[in-house]
Amino acid sequence: MRLTPTLLGASSLGPFAAAWQLPQNALQPESLGLGGSHDGQDQRPFSWAPTRDDDVDIVTGSQFRGLKTFANLPYVNCFSDEEQYAQDQKYDIAILGAPFDTATSGRPGARYGPQGIRTGSQRMFPGSYSIYTGESTLSSWARVVDAGDVGLTWFDNTVALKQLDKAHRVISSRPAANASLSKTPRILTLGGDHTTTLSALRSTSEKWGDVSVIHFDSHIDTWDPKVIGGGLSDYAGLNHGTFLHIAHEEGLIRNTSIHAGIRAPLMRRKGDLRNDMRCGFDLITARAIDKIGTDGIISKIKERVGDSNVYISVDIDVLDPAHAPATGTAEPGGWTSRELLTILDGLSGLKVVGADVVEVAPIYDNPGETTLLAAAEVGLSLLTLMIDNPVQSKADKEV
Repeated sequence: MRLTPTLLGASSLGPFAAAWQLPQNALQPESLGLGGSHDGQDQRPFSWAPTRDDDVDIVTGSQFRGLKTFANLPYVNCFSDEEQYAQDQKYDIAILGAPFDTATSGRPGARYGPQGIRTGSQRMFPGSYSIYTGESTLSSWARVVDAGDVGLTWFDNTVALKQLDKAHRVISSRPAANASLSKTPRILTLGGDHTTTLSALRSTSEKWGDVSVIHFDSHIDTWDPKVIGGGLSDYAGLNHGTFLHIAHEEGLIRNTSIHAGIRAPLMRRKGDLRNDMRCGFDLITARAIDKIGTDGIISKIKERVGDSNVYISVDIDVLDPAHAPATGTAEPGGWTSRELLTILDGLSGLKVVGADVVEVAPIYDNPGETTLLAAAEVGLSLLTLMIDNPVQSKADKEV
């Protein structure tokens, strides 16, 4: 096959591929290892192997090594006070697993979600480059680490959420690695059922003030606790369908929040939507994408949240079950993984102070791990949004 500039260069490609344009000398056959000079200079035989023990690498170069972390990022014990001021223990963004699923109304199993999402991310590496932008986001200014999972009891939801509240406070109170950009680390949470978002919103409110929530889901999750669970007890009233109602009652979120991808039935014909509006939410249905496309969805979200600080929560059941079968309350008629990722990438520039991807229950996935792969890509997109725009916290504004 003849290698030509048209084939290898960026002259015939779109704007996203401009970053990949090869230098002219890279088009020469010898630069591609396809022939050219055979004088034997600076050529390594195919049978080459390290002969010195010092040259044998057992640390890098494989996804099957060391601790399993999200995107093979470094692990830091963010819950320990020891050496928290050492530079290699500092971070700007921490990934936190929240293995909790005892407040779900559907199939359980999301407590295994954090480890499942990490499994789906094992072909991601900090030094990888996006085919769309040519950027290596995880290798830019922000130090991103995996904090592992927080230990949560599964015998008492009230205690478990207090444990998660504390974990968020501890992680976000550590000194940031690049304090000149922001003194407060941000958190990407891997759930866990959607109740875990309440702890994250409490933490972001404390550090950044109230936020606009961008809520990707098939369900509204603003149900009055008296409608779902609360008729039994106050304890039962806090669950994965009521947490946004409770967050509004606690003053954690702004009246400029928005749902996207909604398609599940309501419990009350009018009462649920009235309560949803009272909680500060506008709504984009899943089928809206057929009329306005991904660009229209992006525009509506940006117009709604404006210049406010934003928290993005992604319930994996926003995707169609064909793209994410491994979840507790799947609803047909959802978005494709490509549509969701395109929408997320289109939100670049927003002031994202925290995010999560939740409701992943690996036991229901297929052998190809479709849901885990999709959730990992969502996590990477959320990290990219956070890295693209450093956000100053209350601590940065203190005199």
